[in-house]
Amino acid sequence: MNSIELSLFQNRIQAVCDEMGAVLRGSAFSPNIKDRLDFSCAVFDAAGALCAQAAHIPVHLGSMAYAMADIVERFDWRDGDMIILNDPYLGGTHLPDITLVAPVFADTDKPLAFVANRAHHADIGAATPGSMPVATHLSEEGLIIPPTLIMRRHKPVTGTLESILAELNNRTAGYADLSAQMSANHSGRRRMATLIRTMGRHDFITALEEVNDYAERLARTGIGHLPAGRYSFTDVMDDDGTGKEDIAIKATLIIDDNGILIDFDGTAPQVSGNINCPLSVTAAAVYYCFYCLMPPETPACAGSFRPLTLKAPAGSVLNAASPAAVAAGNVETSSRIVDVILGALSRAVPDRVPAASQGSMNNIAMGGSGWDYYETIGGGSGAGPRCNGLDGIQTHMTNTLNTPIEVVEMHYPLRITRYALRQGSGGAGRHSGGEGLCREYEFTSAASVTLLTERRRHSPWGLAGGNNGLSGRNSINGTPLPGKTQRNVGIGDRLLIETPGGGGWGKPTST
Repeated sequence: MNSIELSLFQNRIQAVCDEMGAVLRGSAFSPNIKDRLDFSCAVFDAAGALCAQAAHIPVHLGSMAYAMADIVERFDWRDGDMIILNDPYLGGTHLPDITLVAPVFADTDKPLAFVANRAHHADIGAATPGSMPVATHLSEEGLIIPPTLIMRRHKPVTGTLESILAELNNRTAGYADLSAQMSANHSGRRRMATLIRTMGRHDFITALEEVNDYAERLARTGIGHLPAGRYSFTDVMDDDGTGKEDIAIKATLIIDDNGILIDFDGTAPQVSGNINCPLSVTAAAVYYCFYCLMPPETPACAGSFRPLTLKAPAGSVLNAASPAAVAAGNVETSSRIVDVILGALSRAVPDRVPAASQGSMNNIAMGGSGWDYYETIGGGSGAGPRCNGLDGIQTHMTNTLNTPIEVVEMHYPLRITRYALRQGSGGAGRHSGGEGLCREYEFTSAASVTLLTERRRHSPWGLAGGNNGLSGRNSINGTPLPGKTQRNVGIGDRLLIETPGGGGWGKPTST
């Protein structure tokens, strides 16, 4: 293929992912999916290697890219099949993220590609509303779905969907959102089959190979500017929610002409609380960091990951063994992995790496009679060598939107009484870190609230002499709360979340 043909092909499969996302957003029921956009869509080849992905959620897509090959090998696929899963140790991330996968046949006996989407469900039948409990065992976090056929030859598999819905608190919303995910896969499957038939099987397979080879060349160009050597960095998680504090995450980057080995030897063993990660989540954070160093035109496909080798000790907090709890690992620990990788990269190329961003997704799960809700809150991004950090945004491993106040108040017994930038929370420096946010909820009915937050004890670090950002704070009616906790609230109670600011970059200039 010449360069124009390659670009057209790459954009055509990218467009399939974008259309899947539009179908999912337009037909979903819950604000968590249709407003906050906590979902992702991707296309894989016949072996389960990533071909293309939409610009959705990094932690979703990187983990799917890592785990999809194992999922593909589990089934004797037939045209019209679709599977469902959320088991973090069998291809998922954490239980609220439900994944649907469908094969693409184009007048062939075997699938030539797969389409997949992953969406976060606020209700997966966990021990507490919002399905993000402070848990110590995977079973406490909700319904565990191993890779299971939900459709066979275009027909629903009797009992699969029904057994899932039976475990949920709000079955109507669950049914609607799962139907939206199935619709997205139907759309993607049709588009990919049309593309394959138009091109022909041989040309399609050849084109995928060329896109991956092209991506690898661009990836090696991007990371080729990194000086050879060995670079280490260590940071800590505040706590695991059960009393254990300062949980170390250490990364060593070994860079040579062959690529980069990312070695997490020295990271803490898995813990009792739910900040553990399956290896797929760790891989997602690693892929994200290095993809940021690649040229912007690099296709987001398996070829771009070829120069990277990942090593994490089995039984560690970054490669936990089932049935360790993982709800916060997907959201909080993945954020800290990014901080650690960027910290190590700052030792190699200090003029290319920003200071630490807020380092938390500030997870709030809540619910009461007949309702479940979950959201994340933005904060400050880290300043860089050429610019200030951004204020009040979702950073790094999440790419979700703010849920509008009007949507929250329309759907749930809540009022948002305050929503503002947290002035002075960004670290000072030659370039200042971004400001965090203040978001206050007033409850108009009794509810249960769970918080899974980080950077409440250890603030986001600055670089090159820049100051740290402020750590976050949680409180109910003015009384401070720990970073990870569950509380029951009554009518009129107010929950205030003050998110961390980003670290500053460079020594502050005197005035």
